Amino acid sequence: MRTRWVIAAAVVAGTLGLLASLRVDRSWLARTGVVQEALKQPKPGAAPPVAVAREGDRLPALILPDADGRRLELAALTAGRPALVNVWATWCGPCVKEMPMLDAFHRAQGPNGMQVVGIALDDAGAVREFMTRHRIGYTSLVDAPGTADAGVRLGNPRGVLPYSVLVSAEGRILEQWVGPLEQDDLDAWTRRAAAAPTRD
Repeated sequence: MRTRWVIAAAVVAGTLGLLASLRVDRSWLARTGVVQEALKQPKPGAAPPVAVAREGDRLPALILPDADGRRLELAALTAGRPALVNVWATWCGPCVKEMPMLDAFHRAQGPNGMQVVGIALDDAGAVREFMTRHRIGYTSLVDAPGTADAGVRLGNPRGVLPYSVLVSAEGRILEQWVGPLEQDDLDAWTRRAAAAPTRD
């Protein structure tokens, strides 16, 4: 009888440990295709009030201010070169953690490689201060978070941050990713962008 209690306690402890590890680090789970697709779907009964882009769609027409208030068109910023559009916020820990990698990637691409454009769902002053303090070299536009924000329109109706979109040189959405990117993802996206058809 005592042996059964020990085995039962070990099973319960093991299960609790597994559940705790999933709660603390769900990155492997979030990287599965099934979870990625689920995260791109609207919450039941909460359809967004705007069109939500999907892979294969053209980049939505978005004109947003940068942190200095200049209104810029996303399509014009990304025209002619593949782009990684990253939706983020200064208060988002995983966003802040991946930004040095995105900035290094941006700087390594040079004038003809893939460009990085950020869209911060945040206050313009906080974004300006953050970009200056961390010396981020790519452009970041600013939008107010909400049910029709730029992230939603780019295919992220649940508003999970960070959120990234790979855009072809012709302005088509090639990939969408909910959650932080890793260096392997950047390498794969660079190959995917290079292999994308050059005609629309």
